[in-house]
Amino acid sequence: MTTTATTTTTTDPQRTPAPDTPERTGARTEEAAGTIAGARERIDALDDRIIGLVQERIAVSAVIQQTRIASISRVNLSREMEVLDHFRGALGKPGTALAMTLLELCRGRI
Repeated sequence: MTTTATTTTTTDPQRTPAPDTPERTGARTEEAAGTIAGARERIDALDDRIIGLVQERIAVSAVIQQTRIASISRVNLSREMEVLDHFRGALGKPGTALAMTLLELCRGRI
């Protein structure tokens, strides 16, 4: 006679698995789960720094825009092309999309 073990999983929203468990990370082992959890913590810290830098860039851009509006115009397209080229050169085609997003965040839509 063969006995089959069954595992029942619940989807209780009150029960969130610990961040370093295979269940939470999709890893196959506890060791891999720990590695993934550590890397995710690092990514979260990097994301926080990136957000802070973007907010700082927005503030600096606001100063430039206020000065430009008072003297010329709000947007300098040749400067924006330099920014796009810089990001594209460093990150490839996705860099262009990232630069466009940053420009829009900093100066609004044109």
